[in-house]
Amino acid sequence: MTDAFALLDEPRQPWLDPAALKEKFLARSATTHPDKFTDPTEKSAAQTRFAELNTAHETLRNSKRRLQHLLTLERGRKPDEVHDILPATAELFQQVGQLLRDIDPFLAQREAETSPLLKAQTYPQALDWLDQVNTLQNTLTQTLQTHDTQLLSLNKNWTPETLEPLYHQYSYLQKWQEQLTDRAVRLGF
Repeated sequence: MTDAFALLDEPRQPWLDPAALKEKFLARSATTHPDKFTDPTEKSAAQTRFAELNTAHETLRNSKRRLQHLLTLERGRKPDEVHDILPATAELFQQVGQLLRDIDPFLAQREAETSPLLKAQTYPQALDWLDQVNTLQNTLTQTLQTHDTQLLSLNKNWTPETLEPLYHQYSYLQKWQEQLTDRAVRLGF
């Protein structure tokens, strides 16, 4: 397994500065970009190196993926994907689940409608649902920002045991955020 931290010369820690990480990625990828090489052997090696750098950047810039990678490096195995929802996010889980259960029948009916006039009549209800989705997405974003702050505070003193619950929190929060984004897009049409 490639160590994404080592590839981008970053310390193995839970939080990384996104701007500094991007700057390092751009600097390193600029020197190894495949378009800079004409020799087929050099170009092939550059493509491999560029792909590794891109994968490392994608891994480290996402908090969930960074924690998963860090835990995998430390333990020699990936953390379990399925885990109980922690009490801190249980209420959000219920809110997201209920909102999705309420919206999905509306979306199914709306998307099955073939008449443009009847579809247009659903617009006010779609806006109401969209407001609720946006409100819940804002709550999720604030919760993720709080977790980012917590990660920063753990940089000097962390263990896999302190990071794993946060990894699971990020897993659920990002999944819920993706589900709500999907519904927001569908409500917008």
